[in-house]
This record gives sequence, C-alpha cells and structure tokens, in this order.
Amino acid sequence: MTVAIEFEAVGKSFATNQGEVIAVQDVGLAVAEGEFVTLVGPSGCGKSTLLNMTAGLFQPSQGQVRYRGNPVTTYNLDTGYMTQHDHLLPWRDVVGNIMVPLEIRGVPRAEARERVRELMALVGLSGFESSYPSQLSGGMRKRTALARLLAYNPETLLLDEPFAALDAQLRLAMQIELRRLCRSLRKTVLFVTHDLDEAVALADRCVVFTPRPGRIRRIVDVPLPAERDLMRLRHDPAYVQLTAELWDMMAPDLAAATGAGGAR
Repeated sequence: MTVAIEFEAVGKSFATNQGEVIAVQDVGLAVAEGEFVTLVGPSGCGKSTLLNMTAGLFQPSQGQVRYRGNPVTTYNLDTGYMTQHDHLLPWRDVVGNIMVPLEIRGVPRAEARERVRELMALVGLSGFESSYPSQLSGGMRKRTALARLLAYNPETLLLDEPFAALDAQLRLAMQIELRRLCRSLRKTVLFVTHDLDEAVALADRCVVFTPRPGRIRRIVDVPLPAERDLMRLRHDPAYVQLTAELWDMMAPDLAAATGAGGAR
C-alpha cells in the first residue's frame, strides 16, 4: 500500500474573540493512493480543517500532515479542492470556466482547448461549450466545476460537501459520475459530507469524528464491491446495515446538540 496522505497526531486550534477554539485534536489517519475516504461527524468537528491542511492552506498546531511522505508546508499543488459552491465565473462560458486552471499554469492555448474538449466529453458536457453558468442546471454547473477541478489532473481530490445543494436525483447522478471518474482516473479522494447514506455509498472507508474538538471515533471499512451500482444500493443488506450502524453511532451527538438548543 502506497500512502498518499498521512495525519500524525494532528491538532489545530484557532484564536477567536471568544478565545482559543480547538478544531481537531490527536488525529491519526493514513489514506492509501487511489482510496476513496469519506469524513463524517457533527458540524464544527474539523472535517474541513483537515482538508485545508492537506491542501496546505494552513499548518497544523500540533503533529504533522504528510503527502507522499513529505510534510505539507506550503500549497499542495498535487491536490484539487471543490466545495459545495461551484464558484463559476458568470462572465465566462463553460469552456472558459474549465480553462481557468490551465491558463494559470500557462498551458499553450491549443493544448488547453484539447484538454477541455476531452474533459467535457468525460463529464457529459459536450454540446454546452458556449453556455454560461446562468444558462446551466444545477447538475450541469457541478459537472463544469468537476471538469475544471480535473483540468490540471491533480492526484488527489479534496471534496467538501460538493453535492449538498443538489436535489436527491441530481445528487445521485453526480455521485455515480464522481465514483466512475475517480475509479477510471485512479484518484485519491477525501470527501466531507453530513449525509451518511452518501458517505457509505461512495467510500472504501468512512471516518467518523466526535464533536469538537474533533477526534476520530471510529474508522469503518465499507464492505461493498469496488464496482457498485449506486442506483440499487438501498436494496443491499450490507449497505442498509452499515448506514444504520453509523446513524446509531452518531445519534448521541445529535441528541446532545438538540438538547443544547438545536443542531449546529
């Protein structure tokens, strides 16, 4: 097993007007090359913080984050980051939006346009080259954002609730597309979600965190085949059992948050 991402006794705290806030504490996790790992836990438990440290956006307060064995001390250009907001440029058409990272990297225009053409075919956007974000459905906007993410071919994808704003049908379609692409392109993935069904459906392993300060409560292997039919997973006994176990595992946190005045 080749380790792509490693967190060793990682902690991160932030200074706020109310004092120091500890986001995550004593996190130890190794993610293998080509593995799809989902992160779940209550809001504020530091899931996004772990993605930010992997991307090199800031450093841990304790411990070390390593990428392919090397400490992450600056921007990690081997990673691509996608959040729940697509951040498409409204004045650029689909081709122009996907071109952005290639332009930043100085890729020759002819080569960049060929790369964009390949990506649009890969994510099912052929025929929408001249469309602007305002003319696209939610699913098409997400496909555009995903193609832009893949444009410079990052080894690892850091995905922070990328499908949270989509309706159930679009979310399922994007989940199928994402898993297909990640397997065919052999991407390593860290995927943050609050949707436990999504966490199990996509993952090779699911990491469950405690409330803040976030610690790993349990790492759960997902006993589903690598080639899985997401359309029919709800009928799979292993899937049903595992999602039920995750809900039971997190129920006390939800009850505590509700008792304190509502989940946050």
